[in-house]
Amino acid sequence: MALPERKHFTARLFRTTSLSEQTKHLEFEMPEMESFNFIPGQFVSMMAPKEGKTITRAYSIASAPRTNQMDICLNRVPGGFFSNLLCDMEVGQELKFHGPHGYFTLRNPLRDCILIATGTGIAPMRSFAEWLFADDSHHAGRQIYLVYGTRYTPDIYYREYFEELDRQYENFHYICSLSRDNVGWTGLRGYVQEYVKKIMLERPADQRTDMDAYICGLNDMVSANRKLLMEEFGWDKKQVVFERYD
Repeated sequence: MALPERKHFTARLFRTTSLSEQTKHLEFEMPEMESFNFIPGQFVSMMAPKEGKTITRAYSIASAPRTNQMDICLNRVPGGFFSNLLCDMEVGQELKFHGPHGYFTLRNPLRDCILIATGTGIAPMRSFAEWLFADDSHHAGRQIYLVYGTRYTPDIYYREYFEELDRQYENFHYICSLSRDNVGWTGLRGYVQEYVKKIMLERPADQRTDMDAYICGLNDMVSANRKLLMEEFGWDKKQVVFERYD
């Protein structure tokens, strides 16, 4: 029995912002829709023609649902067809996509949680945060830790947004660490798993397993944090929701 064909939609770029020399934040609207409904953490599959074929690439949505719009962020990859196509798009240009897809979404009911990301793995975390703190009933006072790691200062994406959330909400904790030497950086250094472990050890022993983790980034980072939480702190694998992008 043939599977039903996926419905394709049109996304029109209406704003673009450079997050760093190689990274763009793109804002799209879907002119065919009154609203674009998705669950924070999901992704869309962008489509473009190349040499008679249709090329498809998945991108996490970097925003909470809002009318008929969505944001994505991505790195320009040298020689990469799709990343260069998107980064070079001009306002008003369109492409096709299908979605939303994916199960990298917040558990219901929400518990205290650690959001762990590196690089552009911050995209779904921004989606989570925008939704969680749009309405107090969404976060319900749960402790939300965002542990973000990258190499260099210019690659701290959405830094001002997350720092402002940290100032506004006592239950949101933004922990950012750089893994390379950066002149003038006075913040944290090292890998994200070091700070995940610190968070765990600072919680009362009887509360260390009563939470969930959401991890997005490269395979080695995802694996290191899964191992830490399950082997050192006795978490069940179902408590660790993850998405790899390599």
